[in-house]
Amino acid sequence: MIDAVASLPGAAGLSVPTSGVERPAATALTGFAQPTRHTDFSQVLSQVARDGIGQIQAAEAASIKGLQGHASVQEVVEAVMSAEQSLNTAIAVRDKVVQAYQEISRMQI
Repeated sequence: MIDAVASLPGAAGLSVPTSGVERPAATALTGFAQPTRHTDFSQVLSQVARDGIGQIQAAEAASIKGLQGHASVQEVVEAVMSAEQSLNTAIAVRDKVVQAYQEISRMQI
């Protein structure tokens, strides 16, 4: 069992708080804001869609800057990869919503 992060190789000087920690508004994996207590499902989907559209627009702008020579290849690739990840997430959510709708429509009343 690991007692401290500092005991791991290459983790000298790092610490992980164990209590009293507030969660940030965005997760490291998705980058999307987490819903608050009084948010309904449609608001969450709307926010995720707006965030995805914003990332796609940012990738498009970075691509244009790259073509004009005002952005590095790394910046363009990072923006496009982020937009691709957002698009894949949106597609997965859409597929799950369609699957749930199909299951509900097959239920006996």
